[in-house]
Amino acid sequence: MTTATKENEPAWPSSAPAAKLLAEAPLANGASDANIGEGIRLLFVDDDDLYREAVTGELTDLGFMVESFGTSAALTEALANGTEANVIVLDWGLPDLDGIELLPRLRRQGIHLPVVFLTGQSSQAHEQLAFDRGALDFVDKSRGVPILAKRIRLLVGPSKRPADGGPVEETLHCGRLMLKPKISRAFWDDSDVNLTLTEFNIVRLLASKIGDHVTYRAVYDCMHHEGFIAGSGEHGYRTNVRSSIKRIRSKFRTVDPEFGEIENYPSFGYRWGKPAAPAA
Repeated sequence: MTTATKENEPAWPSSAPAAKLLAEAPLANGASDANIGEGIRLLFVDDDDLYREAVTGELTDLGFMVESFGTSAALTEALANGTEANVIVLDWGLPDLDGIELLPRLRRQGIHLPVVFLTGQSSQAHEQLAFDRGALDFVDKSRGVPILAKRIRLLVGPSKRPADGGPVEETLHCGRLMLKPKISRAFWDDSDVNLTLTEFNIVRLLASKIGDHVTYRAVYDCMHHEGFIAGSGEHGYRTNVRSSIKRIRSKFRTVDPEFGEIENYPSFGYRWGKPAAPAA
């Protein structure tokens, strides 16, 4: 979406003050602001040429390896040609296909890279729709590049990736449920449930603790990142969790009308399946 700026005014009006504040904030894993994006390959899509150039420059200065595009078609072509990345940053409004419509198309094409929306569409309705479609974060453009950079690092920084040479889980089984983490797909009785990335992460969390209750907060943290705050009021995030669980149940019941593995524990959270029977 084109971002209007006055002559001689930077594309990120809040970046300089934000950077000053963030300079005093500690970063995870001992990273400094100068190398916060080190090792992270980022694909950035925005149709405003000047804005895209400014953001790309700032992210590059922070250590990110950035490839930028002006349209959805340019991004999808690059991905089809084998371009590799750790994360995609999308604008909401694009000239050929809006970012919010591009995201599910990427998933249908088997592209499951984490997606962050960077947009001026900052309403709660836009934010909720982005998460419903599978985005992992939603950043208002006015927050500035330093905030965007830190949130991307939280999602895909070195601590989120397997160590070189370490084992990679290919398939996880939990009764009739089969999870394929590498492609973020869930299968029930060998039928693809067609979960979004966020929904897959919730199911994986619940199934990894079969028979044990998982708190609303823990579910919400896996939807975004630990400590993420959204929603109205101290416990407003619970509404988002309930909505996600409702959609997940509905998708499983499309495959199996008798599906009932996700149980609710009122005012606490959810669990997958029944608790294990005590040993005799």
